[in-house]
Amino acid sequence: MKYISTRGGVAPIGFTDAILMGLADDGGLLVPERLPRLSDDALKAWRKLSYSELALELLALFMEEDIPREELERLVNDSYATFRDPHVTPVVKLRDDLHVLELFHGPTFAFKDVALQFLGNLYAYVSRKTGSVIHILGATSGDTGASAIEGVRGKEGIKICILHPHGKVSRVQELQMTTVQDDNVLNLAVEGTFDDCQRIIKELFADVPFKRQYHLRAINSINIARILAQTVYYFYAYFRLAEQGHAGPVNFSVPTGNFGDIFAGYIAKRMGLPVGKLVLATNENDILARFVASGVYQPGEFRGTYSPSMDIQVASNFERYLYYLYDGDAGTVATLMERFRSEGRIEVPQDVLLKVREDFAAYSVSNEECLDTIARYYESYGYLLDPHTACGVAAADKRSDEGEVTISLSTAHPAKFDEAIRLRNISQVYPEPIQALFGKPRRVTVVGNANEQVKEQLEAFFG
Repeated sequence: MKYISTRGGVAPIGFTDAILMGLADDGGLLVPERLPRLSDDALKAWRKLSYSELALELLALFMEEDIPREELERLVNDSYATFRDPHVTPVVKLRDDLHVLELFHGPTFAFKDVALQFLGNLYAYVSRKTGSVIHILGATSGDTGASAIEGVRGKEGIKICILHPHGKVSRVQELQMTTVQDDNVLNLAVEGTFDDCQRIIKELFADVPFKRQYHLRAINSINIARILAQTVYYFYAYFRLAEQGHAGPVNFSVPTGNFGDIFAGYIAKRMGLPVGKLVLATNENDILARFVASGVYQPGEFRGTYSPSMDIQVASNFERYLYYLYDGDAGTVATLMERFRSEGRIEVPQDVLLKVREDFAAYSVSNEECLDTIARYYESYGYLLDPHTACGVAAADKRSDEGEVTISLSTAHPAKFDEAIRLRNISQVYPEPIQALFGKPRRVTVVGNANEQVKEQLEAFFG
């Protein structure tokens, strides 16, 4: 298995080189040269596997030539041994037609743990085997930062710097990042939005001499290993319903801002998983929902919401979808991304838009609808949704037809967003690891919204 750039300017490289490169050197994103197509027999054979066993089978398709199977098995087992539920990502039934895939049983109570526990161990493995210097640089809208830090804190040979938008993440998210005292961790609070943080990251990675001088490695979903690890829970969730006698396709409703989580579902579908609709749920930052409706991809006015991890206007993984939408035509993708850089918008023709609508349904959830969904489901089912999950459930209700079965992805534990939940007079008890964060000393540096200020911090930290 080799990896190529969505813009066509990188010769095919192996998996290890792909994760070390992160953002492709031509400014594009790396994708597998081909996607494995799974047979019905393979799907049936995998139905009874545990989460770790399934992850091993799927990930081996993409990286076994670079990582011996026994080493990959150890990495997978070590990564998912940290989860609080033996199923890793259990599926909870709310109604016959609606199930919730709980992705928040990892160390930081967020879905990002599923990929980042694995990626942290993977980086440590690559560092040991190749002698590579691992200096991780990432941006977070809240959950990626804590999960990434947890995955590599204290690990020899690895340093990590995470940018987050100052004052625009939840209190718990901020504490999970900034109370870590390990010396290999640097938190930078940027005076701006997550889109500003993400732009700085992509521009620093695009500065190839700087990237190579400081051995920068990506942990955001621009890193293809993140996407591959996230495909696993789509298969696992589908198999849980199949065990209960469900036959035929299943819809997945996915709260998304950066297009990474739902793109993993799209990859799973292309590999042969019987997926019906992929429902793209956004909050009021609705660039992706507007694209599905109109064919125009153009940022709007930033809106702060009760689901801050989705407060994103420029979805970094959208370029990967364009690559598949245009049947692997890297030249067209490069032209479209240059147009987006220069004009701030992309518009696809009507025939291409029809293909988009075959791949996705979409729904934008308002702030009040998000809170109303939390209250309604708590009252009706005794099940507490976090605000991001509530967006996914609201979209599932709007975009699933009668007779369809939908699995809605639950991306975070509700305790991470108690500020929003209390607005509907719902009280909850914090899990002990979250309660323990309050009162701990913090380590964080506030920086301006400028590449040079971030560069200065990185030069001092990575040295």
